[in-house]
Amino acid sequence: MTEPNSRQNAVNPGSFDPPFVIDEPTDHTLPFVFNTPHSGAVYPKTFLAVSRLDALALRRSEDAYVDRLFAPVVDLGAPLMRANFPRAYLDVNREPYELDPRMFDGRLPPFANTRSMRVAGGLGTVPRVVADGQEIYRTRLPVEEAVARIEDLYKPYHRTLRGLVQRTARSFGHAILIDCHSMPSSSLIREEDAKAEFVLGDRFGTSCAPVLIAAFEHHLRARGFRTLRNKPYAGGFITEHYGEPNIGRHALQIEINRSLYMNEANLAITQGFSDLVWTLRDVVKAVAEELDDLAPRRMAAE
Repeated sequence: MTEPNSRQNAVNPGSFDPPFVIDEPTDHTLPFVFNTPHSGAVYPKTFLAVSRLDALALRRSEDAYVDRLFAPVVDLGAPLMRANFPRAYLDVNREPYELDPRMFDGRLPPFANTRSMRVAGGLGTVPRVVADGQEIYRTRLPVEEAVARIEDLYKPYHRTLRGLVQRTARSFGHAILIDCHSMPSSSLIREEDAKAEFVLGDRFGTSCAPVLIAAFEHHLRARGFRTLRNKPYAGGFITEHYGEPNIGRHALQIEINRSLYMNEANLAITQGFSDLVWTLRDVVKAVAEELDDLAPRRMAAE
């Protein structure tokens, strides 16, 4: 493993100015934490120089504008954590060392997970491909580069997110993490999924109390949205590892169909964006009010 100074030189977290941000409410009045780990849109020149793709192609891996879609939750009384580094550069919704050895010059640490399905698909912690399957890099990267991104960006991100969840749990007796994502409409290839506008993921009932996913499902459907559970997205590393409903830590992933608010070809915001922002605010407010009467122990028992 490289020394701290060489990691700093390899990644230079200041390139993202800063790597991630927490938008804090004036008063943290809701037991919620919102997180947008894939909305980062800062692409350092050093990254673009080693990529074989242009900026637009790289951006297709982003959950573009999801941080802006959920921005009103801050005024409702919940913090919003958002990444500035892009998913194509580093994916914090993976294990810390979920890496493809074919991408790197040098030997990966022995504890690296090199055999997961996500690695096989090119979508590990340091992705090999963008969302549509195009290879990102011209040549192999030094293994020190992968270590640097993980040590200097991934680990601080998760330390901060976990601290935010723990702070919320101390204040309210329980914490609800909402992991916010978007999905390309082309990913919904099965006939039964093709018209899905929202997919809610609770790791098939293991990451949060049933009442939480049911509340979001009800209020989204009440506003006319076709909403599915867990298929094709059940939740990634964050939902799986932060969701501990037995101790009052609940995690739910929300996937939004990008066609609702943007042009997927050129990433331009469409007329539906503003309406969706306020609809999501209303849904969150309604869910929070509905759950407010539930004691933490009851949520854990549901």
